[in-house]
Amino acid sequence: MTGVPPAPPRFTGKIDGAVVKIGGSLVADRARLCAILAECVEQPPVAIVPGGGAFAEAVRATQAALGFDDTLAHRLALDAMGRMAEVFCALEQRLTIAASPETVADALAQGRSVIWDPVALKAGHAEIAESWDVTSDSLALWLAARLGVDRCILVKSAKLPLQADPAALARAGFVDAAFPRFAAAYRGAIVIRGPEDVRQRHAA
Repeated sequence: MTGVPPAPPRFTGKIDGAVVKIGGSLVADRARLCAILAECVEQPPVAIVPGGGAFAEAVRATQAALGFDDTLAHRLALDAMGRMAEVFCALEQRLTIAASPETVADALAQGRSVIWDPVALKAGHAEIAESWDVTSDSLALWLAARLGVDRCILVKSAKLPLQADPAALARAGFVDAAFPRFAAAYRGAIVIRGPEDVRQRHAA
């Protein structure tokens, strides 16, 4: 990734033809979250991938307490993303939820922005490990590749580390462990936006 000048906190710029992953932690900043969702509607079409936020953290805590396996935890975390999709729709009522990549693609083709609920992945998918190595960041890249869009934008509440290549971000815990593998397979541009910073990498 190469650095570009810092962007303002507001989510700006033309973002059509993109997957936009919005971290669940942004619920702590309602104004910023609502601004991002509104702009996703006003500058369509984009496919929004919600993070699991506190819902996913509840899955982690419950797994730690009860000791069930990662397969179940992964599927419950997918449900967490679906619940966050409902929250996003409640905040921005012009958005709707699409429950499959095909439905997302249809909406984009019609010029509409939608929120992806990954519930269909609960049946399992050969490309997606059912573990905490794969979270919403990697799923956003997977969806972007599946849709064939040219940008995958990750909107985060935390400031980026100085080392912003996918492997370094994974080591720092800024993205999940599988992210470098999905990034290597994605042909488009990856853009990561924190509260004040932007990093972009055009995939080889």
